[in-house]
Amino acid sequence: MPIESLPQFIRDSYEVYEWRHATAILENDFPEEFRDICEILMEFRLNKSAVVEPGGRKSKNIAGWIDKKFYERGWAEKKFDTKISLDNVDIESPTHSIDCFKNRVALEIEWNISNRSLSHNPKLGGEYDDRLSY
Repeated sequence: MPIESLPQFIRDSYEVYEWRHATAILENDFPEEFRDICEILMEFRLNKSAVVEPGGRKSKNIAGWIDKKFYERGWAEKKFDTKISLDNVDIESPTHSIDCFKNRVALEIEWNISNRSLSHNPKLGGEYDDRLSY
């Protein structure tokens, strides 16, 4: 199922891109997580007061609000340990934490990102775009 299976409000209110049939996978294999994502996106409103408020690590009115909504539904922050093995030698490859994780579905919540290291990851859409895009 393509992006058209997302609620109309989400398609009208957000810039939505699909990669490798993500909508169909979420909707069919992870229906509870798909429902969580849709309901939270439909509830979110971007207010001017939230945009002008300094946020620090997590703005309590934007990314912090979104994180909180997912945590209330059983999602949790997780840190993944990764390593590279070369000729039977393991090299630790530190990563960052994933903001929201539930049942093998991971979400990274960003607003006005200050760590541009995510911007060059082709799996995350290539170049970083400063516009609000969820």
